[in-house]
Amino acid sequence: MPNQSTAPRRATAFALARMSMSALTVATLVAACAMPKHPDSSAPPSDPFNPAATQLLDDTRWELVEWKNADGSTRAVPQAGGGALTLDFSTADGQRRVSGFAGCNRYTGGYVLKNGGLSFGPLASTKKACPAAAADLESAYLDALAHVAKSGVQMKPPQQLQIALGDGATLIFSHPGGQ
Repeated sequence: MPNQSTAPRRATAFALARMSMSALTVATLVAACAMPKHPDSSAPPSDPFNPAATQLLDDTRWELVEWKNADGSTRAVPQAGGGALTLDFSTADGQRRVSGFAGCNRYTGGYVLKNGGLSFGPLASTKKACPAAAADLESAYLDALAHVAKSGVQMKPPQQLQIALGDGATLIFSHPGGQ
């Protein structure tokens, strides 16, 4: 028969051991449920201009909002309204066609989306007489569209189309009004 003075000590020791095991079990479960920190969580965000998103250009309209030269300076471009330079992508006739306003005249032609890239076929334009500044801008713009090095679409608002040119310049277009 056990000694009555040791029985309460055994019960207390047993209770302490059970509480310790319970605490250890809870700590283990909490640690297992904690979200691990990904090693790349401190990495900078990825480039928002996704070349694969160029496939989303069909049947959209864009306005040129900024023209960055290769040296970082910006070229003055007309803004919204009748003077904005535009790109209108259409598949209405079953072919990929682009049209728009180039500063003085309207233009049209084909475009190709392939392997995340965008290129324009020969572009034809109307031949309206233009002031010298508009004619110079139009000539540079149409030449730029013939020399696309890479392109991408920013998917997060504000939605933008970025076209990098072979000479290092960049054209940035906005997507007006959710069209």
